[in-house]
This record gives sequence, C-alpha cells and structure tokens, in this order.
Amino acid sequence: MAVLKMEHVGVMVANLEASIRFYEEVIGLKHKGTLLHTNGVIRLAFLGFEALNETEVELIEGYNAGLPQEGKVHHLAFTVDDIQAEFTRIKGLAVQQLDEEITTLPNGSRYFFFNGLDGERIEFFETTR
Repeated sequence: MAVLKMEHVGVMVANLEASIRFYEEVIGLKHKGTLLHTNGVIRLAFLGFEALNETEVELIEGYNAGLPQEGKVHHLAFTVDDIQAEFTRIKGLAVQQLDEEITTLPNGSRYFFFNGLDGERIEFFETTR
C-alpha cells in the first residue's frame, strides 16, 4: 500500500450553490458534479482544475453547520503562477480577511490568505520548490 496523492479536501459549507459559485468565480475551479449522499441529507459538490489525478475540493452541505471554525478546515492551499497578479485581483473582490500583504518565506516562496464564504481560510501560494 502507498499513499499516491491528496484526493480531495472537504470543506463544510452553509449554502452549496453559493459556495460553488465562490470557488468557480474567485478561485477558478470548475464544478465537476454534485450528488446527494446516501443518507439523503448531506449534499456534496466536487470542484477541480480538470487535470488528471488532481486534488479536488469537496464542498459538504448539511453535515454539521454548528462546528467551530477549527472544525471546517484550517486552510486550502492553491498554487499560483503570479502571486502579485493574484493578490491584486483578489483585492478587487469582496472577500473577507484578506492579508494586508504578501508574505515571503525564507526559501523565497510567497503566499497570502483570505476567507471563503463560510470563514474557511484560503491560501494562494507561489512556490520556489
């Protein structure tokens, strides 16, 4: 047995349709499909960039809206090719808790954070690795 890749990151959301729009319009993901869980209550939506074997984002509606912030997900990190251009673009959108500036790590990688619709932290990351 071997772990091959990260399959998906699950994020609990309050409104599935609103969150799908957010991840499509702000992040640039494509909605790949929505399904109703076999329990008949939870709805799931999967989003990605359409690459083979990519890691997807799974949005989960109806699981437990009362979880504390720490229980949703700490953050989702997305690789970007031009951190400055993305920072400028995101500054022009109505997102919450956008970092005031881009942070540069000792290895030269750069990142910034902002919130999704349900308070989940999203990181845009430009790597030097």
